[in-house]
Parts: sequence; C-alpha cells; structure tokens
Amino acid sequence: MSNVPMQIDPNAIDAQPDIVSSSEVLPSGQRVYFRPLRGDQAAELGAYFTSLSPATRRVYGPHPFDQETADGFCAALDSTHTLRMLAWVEEGEEGVERIVAYFVVELGVRAGDRQRYEALGLTLHDQTDCTLAPSVADAYQSQGLGSLMMQHLLGLLPRLGRQRLLLWGGVRADNPRAVHFYTKFGFRRVGDFEAGGTNNYDMIADLC
Repeated sequence: MSNVPMQIDPNAIDAQPDIVSSSEVLPSGQRVYFRPLRGDQAAELGAYFTSLSPATRRVYGPHPFDQETADGFCAALDSTHTLRMLAWVEEGEEGVERIVAYFVVELGVRAGDRQRYEALGLTLHDQTDCTLAPSVADAYQSQGLGSLMMQHLLGLLPRLGRQRLLLWGGVRADNPRAVHFYTKFGFRRVGDFEAGGTNNYDMIADLC
C-alpha cells in the first residue's frame, strides 16, 4: 500500500473549498474551523484585520490591515497562486462566524525572498516551494490555535505538490516566541538580513 498522500489540484480549491478544510478542538474545548477565504467574507476579514493590536501588526507585514485590502482579496480570489486560509469560531446562540486566524500561503516564491536565498547559495523553485505569512487574533495567541493551523497546513501542502515552506520576508530576530514556534515545526534558520531597522532570520522547512 502506498503512503503517498492523495494529491489536490490547486485549481479546484476555490470551487471546492471543502477539499482543504477541516476542524479541530482547542485546548479550551472550543471548536475551530479551518477553511479558505470566500468571496463573500470581505466584511469579516476586514473586521479581523482592523481588530489586530499594534503589537501583532508590528511583526506581520505582507500587506496592509484595512477594509480596502480585505475587499480586494475577496474580489480577486485565486487559490491557485495564493491560499488564504482562515480559522474561525462560532459565537453566540446564532453561531455567528468570527475569524480568529489568517494564514497566507503563496504557492511559489516572492522575488525579494528568492534574491536573499540565492545569495545564500539556496535555489528556490516556484513549482515546489511555497511561502508562509501567519497571523493569529490577539485573544487567541498562546492558546494552541497557531499550532493546530500549522499542523493542518503541514499536512495539506505536500498534497498540493509542495516540498518546502519558507517564511514570507523572514521572521524578526526580536520575536523569540515566533522563532521558537517555527523551530518547533521543523523550520531551520539559514540566514540573517536587515530590514526596517531590525535584524531578521530567513527560515525554511522541508515538507516531505
């Protein structure tokens, strides 16, 4: 019997989001659902962006955190190239959905990251490498949510044909909690670089 996981066609995700969706239970006992962003969730995504504290925004910088950005993402969904995975919970008697984490995976490599890795003698490949930028709502940090979301992605990405996962723009050296988190999931530090007046680490993980 083959141990190779069943492959998923990225082109099918937006039409069939259930193929990359799942749910888990947090240590608190609350159920959390993992699912790709939908086109009708601009208001919910915007509310998530604007609710993040300045401290959380400081360590996450792929794009602005405003309603206009959320509107643009929902109007131009394309999980073939960028998978915007959400974690959400149900609140209140009516089960209103609230986004509590947002993990972006670019199925490929950004130009700036590629240049830094090439300077280190590491060649990246758009066909098999991917790039991660994770964020978690302030109230759900240190609650096990980030770990559950990462486990979901680490099981999913090889099924999308990905072999390595690198950090989008690296991770700030002055964020030891994040560095520890990534190390726990198999990321290794491969280089240092200066950006925004601070030192940063490039980290990458093998997926298979």
